[in-house]
Amino acid sequence: MSTPTAPPPGGRPGHRTGPAAPGVPATAAPSAGTPATVQPATPPGSGRPPGDTPRAPRPRLTAGQRFARGGWKHLAAIAACLFALFPLVYALSASLSASGSLIGSNRLFSDVTGANYTNLLGDPQNPYLTWFGNSLFVSVTTAVGTVLMGAAAAYAFSRFRFRSRKGGLMALLIIQMFPQLLAFVAIFLLLFAISEVYPFLGLNSRLGLVAVYLGGALGANTFLMYGFFNTIPKDLDEAAEIDGASHAQIYWTMILPLVTPILVVVGMLSFIASFSDFLLAQIVLQDPDKYTLAVGLYQFVSVQFGENWGVFTAGAILAAVPVVAQFLFLQRYIVSGLTGGAVKG
Repeated sequence: MSTPTAPPPGGRPGHRTGPAAPGVPATAAPSAGTPATVQPATPPGSGRPPGDTPRAPRPRLTAGQRFARGGWKHLAAIAACLFALFPLVYALSASLSASGSLIGSNRLFSDVTGANYTNLLGDPQNPYLTWFGNSLFVSVTTAVGTVLMGAAAAYAFSRFRFRSRKGGLMALLIIQMFPQLLAFVAIFLLLFAISEVYPFLGLNSRLGLVAVYLGGALGANTFLMYGFFNTIPKDLDEAAEIDGASHAQIYWTMILPLVTPILVVVGMLSFIASFSDFLLAQIVLQDPDKYTLAVGLYQFVSVQFGENWGVFTAGAILAAVPVVAQFLFLQRYIVSGLTGGAVKG
């Protein structure tokens, strides 16, 4: 008959000790005289796992500490927004004022009327809607032409290896260093000579103005697209050539869809630049029915003692609608298009 054994120190009566099961690590029993560690109980519903000790509460920051850590950034952002929005709000207030001057608009929205917009759209001597259509035609045509020409040039410089390739890139860069103001006299004389042979491309023609814009925007846009085209691996071109694709098929069906962000950015910048240009449009266009918005709106404030700033600001507010709508519609392409070619090129 077996005799009962005394329980080991720290054990329970009736608990039999023996070798640990295979694969289960043996735990050392607490020695005599060593107090067992008691885990604090976790209240139910606290969201912490059992046995997790509560963290000490963080000390509350004072208002000065919160401002020093990042609160000043919010104030700077608010100040920048107010600085940017104030001219727009002031122009909107002037367009709705009945005084027709900017001096009487110091009190914002003191009197609100739509007379300026009515006079703007209903004046037969100053066809605002015709100017608006001319600006849209010139800007859209320039944007499409700039994208097509710049993309073709950037693709050639990025993918092909030919003589004077680096020299051509350097020439484009050097030409862009000279301000466009230096070429105004040459542009006028060139268009004057062309108008005797091809009147639709000479002075007082919208296509002539588009041609001038396309020639001036080719260099900078080619460089902007060139860096983005270099981020597309050439393995795609080689794989397509093995499958029998031509250079035209590779360019139109593979490369252009991959560089959509930079195409959108270049088109948008070209649209905005041509839509708001005044000097070149003033030199090329001479017929009031062919004016763009910038040249047409200048007629409201160009007469001494006869400035109508209320109608001018009303026209400026309406002219900003296409640009703002374009930014809102294409904003997801702006950052990726501008920074995509900055990492390789």
